[in-house]
Amino acid sequence: MPTTRFTFPGHDGQQLAARLDMPDGPHLATALFAHCFTCSKDIPAARRIAARLASMGIAVLRFDFTGLGHSDGEFENTNFTTNVQDLIAACAELEARGMPPALLIGHSLGGAAVLKAAPEMPSVKAVVTIGAPFDPEHVTHNFADSLPDIIRDGVAEVTLGGRPFRISNDFLEDVAQGELTPAIAGLNAALLILHAPRDAVVSINNASEIFLAAKHPKSFITLDDADHLLSQAADAEYAADVVATWASRYLDLRRPAPPIGIPEGVLRVSEADPAGFLQDIQSGPHHILADEPAAYGGTNRGLTPYGFLSAGLGACTSMTIRMYARRKGWPLDHVRVDVTHDKVHGQDASGDTTSKIDSFKRTITLTGDLDDTQRARLLEIADRCPVHQSLERSNHIETVLA
Repeated sequence: MPTTRFTFPGHDGQQLAARLDMPDGPHLATALFAHCFTCSKDIPAARRIAARLASMGIAVLRFDFTGLGHSDGEFENTNFTTNVQDLIAACAELEARGMPPALLIGHSLGGAAVLKAAPEMPSVKAVVTIGAPFDPEHVTHNFADSLPDIIRDGVAEVTLGGRPFRISNDFLEDVAQGELTPAIAGLNAALLILHAPRDAVVSINNASEIFLAAKHPKSFITLDDADHLLSQAADAEYAADVVATWASRYLDLRRPAPPIGIPEGVLRVSEADPAGFLQDIQSGPHHILADEPAAYGGTNRGLTPYGFLSAGLGACTSMTIRMYARRKGWPLDHVRVDVTHDKVHGQDASGDTTSKIDSFKRTITLTGDLDDTQRARLLEIADRCPVHQSLERSNHIETVLA
């Protein structure tokens, strides 16, 4: 995933630190990500979602709001309104680069900010909120004990996530006026709401209020027992998969024609979890996971490599049988192919006692009013499956370093 780091002017001219994650292949669309309150563009959930979207051709711009992360400015001089203005500035930066955002993603208060900013971005076709509050003032619950000090002194230092931040009375007044209902009702884009029922920071009823205020198309998906920051890798990966799958329904992700000599285009496999074996597999608009069983150090979240090989053989067999029966007009109602794979000693097939070969067994079930001759013929046709023939004959694999 190629990444470009740069800065751009925020709402008041301060330079905001940004990271643009680009797809390895064709660039099909662009997303803009807004991080959670007092977080940064580099939190694990943001990184995982950006990586997943980039794998399917969607570039993702993440940036630090004014006064946070690597961005310039003083946090105590910012508020919810300036966050929205920073988002609009980020949109302008993308437009200047010829890649206006079609997808907005906001986490926590960043989710409220994208809801507020979306009507100002005509290129946006889809909006995603993750653990977002319906009322921006909800964020003050994080430092409720300090509210009297802030009101009395105009500004006070609070501790959030183990770090000190200075919160001003101007911030309190601004979030108190951050009404989202008109913006949500006037959202001219599809909306996806992701929220965890056990979110202890922003309660699940916020998702309900956002959903009720929005017009269709709108969707709500629960994040089960995830925490507010999606700190568990599995929760962040799940959210990333949901966002990617949902967004593909509303964004134009048509890919260019594949290169000559590669009729199905490039299938790309990239690590999803370097600590284990989980792999992201992207082929055109299709995304799947590969993994190993837990007993072998994996997380069992996808087919094994040999499982994919068996799946290719089974799918090709079923398709080949169906094509033949359809052409003949035979009464074939359904095809099922069970495939098993094993390594057997070479002596079992060729007398070689030192090596092992791969053994695939197919059990084909044909349903329909077929006579014995037709069934026998379809069994013969199964051996004409192109994948079957590829596995049986010698193959050539060329491997080069990129």
